[in-house]
Amino acid sequence: MNFEKVKQHIVNWLLSYSNSSKTEGFVVGISGGIDSAVTSTLCALTGKPVIVLTMPIKQFKAEHDRSLEHINWLKQNFKNVTSHEIDLNGVLESFEKTLESNIQDFLTMANTRARIRMSTLYAYAGHNKMLVAGTGNKVEDFGVGFYTKYGDGGVDVSPIADLYKTQVYELGKHLGLVQSIITAKPTDGLFADGRTDEDQLGATYAELEWAMEYVANKSTQALNERQQHVMRIYLDRNKVNKHKMEPIPVCMIPKEFK
Repeated sequence: MNFEKVKQHIVNWLLSYSNSSKTEGFVVGISGGIDSAVTSTLCALTGKPVIVLTMPIKQFKAEHDRSLEHINWLKQNFKNVTSHEIDLNGVLESFEKTLESNIQDFLTMANTRARIRMSTLYAYAGHNKMLVAGTGNKVEDFGVGFYTKYGDGGVDVSPIADLYKTQVYELGKHLGLVQSIITAKPTDGLFADGRTDEDQLGATYAELEWAMEYVANKSTQALNERQQHVMRIYLDRNKVNKHKMEPIPVCMIPKEFK
């Protein structure tokens, strides 16, 4: 893959979409991971104003430190980037006091954190007439549905969603991102036990990308034991998260009823 051409193509695409939608620039949530680092850098390369937000909610220090390191790098390299840190712990605590305790299971509250962040991004985007730039990659967005519906899945544009996670890492290296971002293990940062994406998924991104390609190409190649296990993970995730990846179903009223 020619990452210089990929970079320029995405930057031109972002610029064109912003101009045609008559918006002023982009808002990006910074997590301390590779996807948000690459996305925010590509947005900055458009030359349009970019607001980056770090939104700690019971965040591990290492994740927050990486976010701040990337933001500092961005601001040193791009004069069109501004940043804000919004502590959302109080918002989550308010939710916890308001919701019945019996529905506050681990996953529900993790997804609630993602949706609080989405609302914050849109508050800044709406006020500044900007677009929320999504940070999802191809295998997350269209393979296993590894994101929160109307959380980090609630965006206006998806600049890196046609790149696999491994390709996002290579693009990040090409962009010269800080080393801590390049070497960090992927994590959604939504769980208090510090689990990584691989812990949650049961497979590496490279393995899941292989499975996605295998299915897309209708391959008939025999699979070894590990490949069979990965394929089961991929197919199960793809099936259960299909509702995230397909358009919202609409109940169409027959013409004869109208």
